[in-house]
Amino acid sequence: MPENEKQIYIQMFSIHGLVRFENPELGRDADTGGQVLYVVELAKHLSQRPEIRKVDLFTRLVDDPRVSDDYARPVENYNDKCRIVRIQCGGRKYFRKELLWQYLDEYIDKTIKFIKKENDCPDLFHGHYPDAGYVAMNLAEIYDVPFIFTGHSMGIPKKQKLIADGMKESEIVKKYKIDTRIDVEERILKNADLIITSTNHEIEDQYGSYENSNFPDYRVIPPGIDVERFHPYYHDRLPETEKSELAKYAQANMLAQLERFLMYPDKPLILALSRPDKRKNISGLIQAYGEDRELQAMANLAIFAGIRKDINEMEENEKDVLTRMLLMMDRYDLYGKMAIPKKHDPEYEVPELYRITAEKRGVFVNPALTEPFGLTLLEAAATGLPLVATNDGGPHDIIGNCENGIMINPNNPAEIAEAIRQILIDEQLWQEYSKKGIMNVRNYYTWESHAQTYTEEIRPIIEQTAAARPPAEEAGKAVGKRLTGIQQFLVSDIDNTLICDQDADRDELIRWLNDNREKIGFGVATGRRADSAVNILEEYGFPRPDVVISDVGTEIYYGEELHYDQGWDSHIASRWDREKILELLSQFDFLELQEKAAQRKFKISYNMEPGKDRIAKIHNTLSANKLRYTLIYSHERYLDIIPYRASKGKAIRYLSYKWELPLQSFLVSGDSGNDEEMLRGEQLGVVVGNYSPELENLKGANKVYFSKKQCAGGILEGIRKYSFITNNPG
Repeated sequence: MPENEKQIYIQMFSIHGLVRFENPELGRDADTGGQVLYVVELAKHLSQRPEIRKVDLFTRLVDDPRVSDDYARPVENYNDKCRIVRIQCGGRKYFRKELLWQYLDEYIDKTIKFIKKENDCPDLFHGHYPDAGYVAMNLAEIYDVPFIFTGHSMGIPKKQKLIADGMKESEIVKKYKIDTRIDVEERILKNADLIITSTNHEIEDQYGSYENSNFPDYRVIPPGIDVERFHPYYHDRLPETEKSELAKYAQANMLAQLERFLMYPDKPLILALSRPDKRKNISGLIQAYGEDRELQAMANLAIFAGIRKDINEMEENEKDVLTRMLLMMDRYDLYGKMAIPKKHDPEYEVPELYRITAEKRGVFVNPALTEPFGLTLLEAAATGLPLVATNDGGPHDIIGNCENGIMINPNNPAEIAEAIRQILIDEQLWQEYSKKGIMNVRNYYTWESHAQTYTEEIRPIIEQTAAARPPAEEAGKAVGKRLTGIQQFLVSDIDNTLICDQDADRDELIRWLNDNREKIGFGVATGRRADSAVNILEEYGFPRPDVVISDVGTEIYYGEELHYDQGWDSHIASRWDREKILELLSQFDFLELQEKAAQRKFKISYNMEPGKDRIAKIHNTLSANKLRYTLIYSHERYLDIIPYRASKGKAIRYLSYKWELPLQSFLVSGDSGNDEEMLRGEQLGVVVGNYSPELENLKGANKVYFSKKQCAGGILEGIRKYSFITNNPG
């Protein structure tokens, strides 16, 4: 690595499933498959490269008695450059990925907290699968660094397959949240700096059906395998090869499991290994074997379909596949010929299982209806097993490169059986496929080569992104990096606080903000819309704010691009019923809805003159209907109804939580009733001299200072009063 090149810090995200470094539980369920192995191995091997300073693999923290305690560890170290970071969202229970969407903004917020606490911003965010892609995409925008995506599988092809299999579209949408997923995938394609795929077929078949498929650049980087762990079967015959005790035990256990089922265990073995998923087409393989008496006479069939204890307790898809597998075994009377073990250890037993099958001169079969890649094909090939694989997806590239098997139509059982038979009966063909698989896997599919190519691809993207940024003195740092570095924050209302028509101290406050930019964040909290707030600040010469809390605390935006805080949106949406509130309040003739431009998703705005019991009547009506809300009345004229979780003050507390800034580090200023809640609490409050009567009740409150001067002068007076930072004005 050249001395002048900066080392790279990568944050990868794989949120669903159960992720750990040692002994991953591959096949435990639909969410713990090849993606887990991929991200773990990628993280490990990237950390071994000199160009990489650090790689963190982010996943979800799960603390559930149904799964191992390993998944409840907040941080798991692999070496001094690589670790798994587990962030909790949506509670601690383990659940399927389709239920995760509503919690992803919580995940983003907590990741920001983690970055802030570590005080270390990554150079790149890499999302795996659309849920993690959504998280990485939003973080990349906040921190202004590249965003890379690997889909592993995509929603449109999945939806098409499920419909073709007879599933109703309404059921697909309900069970798999497929419309949400496809919408997110379209946004990801529009924003990704690079899509990394495993095969060329994946680009055409998985991504090609999307409207935004032409936006990103694509790079095919085939994943690797551990060629030491998946060494060829004949190594065990060599006198210099010494198996570990664990490997010997794994081999013996696999043999014992197979022999439990098989009447003639010495026959060649037809092996399949996959999750119990309908798309894996296990039933197609059983049908091919069950309808071919000659094939049954030649070889045994062994199917390892995930890990199970009680089929009745599994997800419906898995339960259906396993039940059908047992029924077909009975229909074709395959007892003594077909093995269906309940569990296997991916770390030690699976490599031994491949080698046992190769020793028996068997065949590995992947009959999936669609296969985006096919990692098990590589593992089997590395040990010396010939392949029979689906002609749909990744096997095109694998068998094309390795020249070690036959591709079949997975919907044609007779074709599957014929391909298996062809390899079993031709000893020369078996040897040719076995040798080519072993050699070519090592030529094309190692993790070392994958990590090298990956590193070569990302460095130019990181450098181009950095070069495209405006100079720091013109635009400042990306808002994420900036908020990670600062330790104090000034947040002010705009109208009649930060800005008044006649204000001799405004220029001094502007100078102070510019002089202290490296030390202090600047935000506004206003009833205005975000674009209106930015426009008036610019008109009066104020610097661009880092944060805009707009529409009376119902929306939060960041930085130059006004990046919308989706996490705050999700947080305040709870139990907000806008239409019901409008309906109930329509009975009061003293309420006049403000113009359409004043209404927002989380804000209903009225004009209301003061009057006896008017506010009490509104409260009584809304409370009687069990609605949750916050009511704000200001300037004896404006009435806003917003979610009960929303307000300027709550927004500031949210910023404190999200960006790891103590409330005592915030100085807030205001002049009217809609600032009252923001001024109370641990933050330092400043009420400017031209305040409205609604704030009289704050006199004497802890940490609320009433300035003598008005507007900007009052804010400066408060800054001096609190000695807010060392470089005080005057």
